[in-house]
Amino acid sequence: MTQGWRFQAPVVAVVALGGGAGAAARYAAALWWPTRSGGFPWTTFWVNVAGCAVMGVLMVAVTEVWDVHRLVRPFFGTGVLGGFTTFSTYAVDIRGLLADGHPRTGLAYLAATPLAALTAVWFTSWAARRTLKRRRSP
Repeated sequence: MTQGWRFQAPVVAVVALGGGAGAAARYAAALWWPTRSGGFPWTTFWVNVAGCAVMGVLMVAVTEVWDVHRLVRPFFGTGVLGGFTTFSTYAVDIRGLLADGHPRTGLAYLAATPLAALTAVWFTSWAARRTLKRRRSP
């Protein structure tokens, strides 16, 4: 049991550090571009889409192209990008829009966010595979 904890403790530490950095970046974005009451939550939308886009590139790079230290993926993927993207705020935003009498905005946001996020991760994974593997080939 102790052996497992010694192996996992660094993973937990880098996820926590990365999560703090990602959450701080997301909070800064929300301060810089606040959403007006009843308006489409563009900041949270773009944070989630950008985070998913970066995740697509990162996962291709660290799992298919480069050999990296075992803590890179948990630090950046789970930590930084997990802290940066915020699907809990997405859910709270939808609930607030619906409760405040903005059902069209809430439903548009409900549909647009996962569609855009999945498209971003798919497209950037595809583009990263094409670009990074081509550069690596002789």
